[in-house]
Parts: sequence; structure tokens; C-alpha cells
Amino acid sequence: MDAPPPPGTWLVADRQTQGRGRQGRVWRDGHGNFMGSTMVHLRATDPPAHSLALLMGLCVIEALETSFTPSTTQPRLLLKWPNDILVGGAKIAGILLERQGDYVVIGVGVNLAVSPDIADYRSTSCAALGLQCSRDDFAERLRAITIAAVDDWRTGQWPHIIIDQWMARAHPIGTPITLTEGGNAGLTGSFDGLELDGSLRLRLSDGSAKTIHAGEVRIG
Repeated sequence: MDAPPPPGTWLVADRQTQGRGRQGRVWRDGHGNFMGSTMVHLRATDPPAHSLALLMGLCVIEALETSFTPSTTQPRLLLKWPNDILVGGAKIAGILLERQGDYVVIGVGVNLAVSPDIADYRSTSCAALGLQCSRDDFAERLRAITIAAVDDWRTGQWPHIIIDQWMARAHPIGTPITLTEGGNAGLTGSFDGLELDGSLRLRLSDGSAKTIHAGEVRIG
């Protein structure tokens, strides 16, 4: 890749006509929402590239919570493995990683103003929750938070500290979940935490545990 942008650079779209999420799902344009991407240049000593999805989930939650107009009724934002942010079971933000050589392109979509229609998903937005969040203010906060977080990710906070932080913002241990894609689609069990590589640990009905390295889950 020639002349990559400096670390911490975000490309933020005003409108989006060909957005997509996992498995090629269409991510509809929503004027006033945050639709941005950044790149991380991987080094030989970095943690696994896929762990950036967990890290970015924490960054988005922090950026949202520090961008809301002060309120006593802020919603509880929850992380759903591997890359969604929920409010009351409805999706408010999503993250997509793509590997390009020695770079990871991280795409983030946050429903600040409107919530797009997504097949088989409930979605919501900050505006629908009565919360005001400026897109430009959110973008600046996410930029600063991401720079610091990637440095922490590189210098020893992965896996233990970051996984502990992620677990503190996720649905509880024991939450019923169902795998919805890949070879394990339809498999049900309960959330049993994360492995040190960021994989999901699924507790099956017979008490055994199964490690899920990639895929998507539905809560409930």
C-alpha cells in the first residue's frame, strides 16, 4: 500500500451508498449517522489482528458515553461478541474488520440520528433514545480514544486487561445465545466468556464447552 495515512486518521462519510456489514449485509445510508473507517498497520509483535474488533467495541462505547449531552437517563450500552453494540437488545453500532496485507481496515457504523432497517435485527439510534450526539463531536472523540487504545493494545493490555474490560461491558455469563452463521449455525448454549485469544466460549447443555473462533451470535 502506497503512502498510507498517518496513524489515527479516519475517513468519515457524509453519505454512504454501498455500505455493508458482516456477510455482505447492506448497511443503509443514514444522514447524520457516523460512518467511518481507519487503518491499523500491523507489526510483527502485535496481538492477533482480529482482537481489534473487541478493542474497537470498547472505543465506540467510550466515545458514545462521552459525547452524549449530559443526561441522567443514559442507556446501558452492551457489547455482543464479536463486534456489535446493543441498547436494550437493539443494535446501535457495528464494527467490520478487513485485512489488507499488513493493514487492518476498521469500519464503524453508529446510529446517531436514525436506525437503518436490517433483516433479522432490531436496531435503534441515539435520537430514538432521546439522546443528542453530534457526529463531528463523536468522530473527534473516537479518533483520540482509538489512538490511545491501539497503543495500549500493543504495549501489554491485551489480552487480560482488555478482555476484562470487554467482559465488564458484555451480556452476563450464562446468557442464552445461538450461533447464526458458519458451520455451527443453529448451535445453542450459554455465554461462558472469552478465551485469551478473543474467541467465544459456549457452554453447551451437557455442560461441555465449545470454543467459537469466528461467526455471529443471537442473544436469547
